[in-house]
Amino acid sequence: MNVMLCGDFDAAEAQAWQQALAAAMPEARWWTPAQARAQPAAVQAAVVANPQPGSLQGLPALRLIQSLWAGVDRLLADTTLPAGVPIARMVDPAMNAAMAETALWATLALQRDFFTYARQQRQGRWQQHAQRRADEWPVLVLGQGEMGRTVARALAGMGFPVTGWSRNPGPVDPGVTRIAGDAALRQALPPARVLINLLPLTAQTAGVLDARLFAALPRGAGVVNLARGRHLVDADLLAALACGQVGHAVLDVFHAEPLPADHPFWAHERVTLLPHVAAQTDERSAAAVAVANLRAARDGAPVRHLVDRGRGY
Repeated sequence: MNVMLCGDFDAAEAQAWQQALAAAMPEARWWTPAQARAQPAAVQAAVVANPQPGSLQGLPALRLIQSLWAGVDRLLADTTLPAGVPIARMVDPAMNAAMAETALWATLALQRDFFTYARQQRQGRWQQHAQRRADEWPVLVLGQGEMGRTVARALAGMGFPVTGWSRNPGPVDPGVTRIAGDAALRQALPPARVLINLLPLTAQTAGVLDARLFAALPRGAGVVNLARGRHLVDADLLAALACGQVGHAVLDVFHAEPLPADHPFWAHERVTLLPHVAAQTDERSAAAVAVANLRAARDGAPVRHLVDRGRGY
C-alpha cells in the first residue's frame, strides 16, 4: 500500500511520525508530498495532520484520508478535499486518557480552591477556605464523543455528579447523566459548578461559550475549554470574570496559537493557560490506530471513526 504522509509538521515532527508509522506498518511504502506529486496515481491513502489546502486533490487512487488529530474542522474547511473519499478522525485511547487527566486536574483544582491558594502564595497570604466534597460539586461536560465520554467517566469515578451533554442522544455510561438538546442544556447549566467543553468545532458550536451561557451558570463557576479556541468568545469570558460570574477559567486552546503576547489572558489572575497540551498526540499509540484503519481500507474491512461531513465531525 502506498501512503502519503502530509501535514503541518516541522522536519523533526515529520521524521518522528514517519518512523512511528513505518514501524507500525512496515509493509507499506510511505510517500512524502513531493513523491506523491511526482506519481499521483500511485497514492492509495493519506495520513494527514492539518495539511495545506489542496494537498489531497489530484490523487485518483485515494481510498482513505486518515487524520492524526481528533479534530477535523481545519481539514473539512479545505474546499478541494476529494468528495468521495472517506475521512477517519483520530480516536486514540492514550489521548483520551491524557485528556481525562487534564480535566480531572482542572476540576479538582477548582473544587478544592487550589487556583485560589496559588494566587494567595503569590500575594504572601495565608488563608484557609472551607473544603468542599466532590459529591456536592456538579460537573457538566459538553460533548459526548469518545473523548468527552472518557472524561465524564473519569470524573464520575472520583465521586463528582457528572452530566454529559450532546446535541443528539447517545450511549449512557455508568455514573453519568446523559442529556441531549438545547432545552436540556439550559436546565443543566444553573447547577454546574464546573463546565468542561469538549465539543467538536462546527458552524453550530462556534462561539458556544458566550455571555448567555456564562450568565446561566451559578455565580463563580469554573470554565474549562479543552476543545477549540473558536468555541470561546474571549470578550464575553473577560467580562464574566470581571464581574465574578465566572470564578476561574482554564484554557488550553485559543483563536490564534501561540497566544499573542498582548492578549489579556496572559496576565489575568483568574485565568490558567496551557499551551495546547491538554492531550498531546503520542506517535506510538496514534500510529497503531491509523495503521489499523489503513489495513482495513486495504483489505475491504470496515474503517473506524469515519467523519460525517454533513455534521462536521
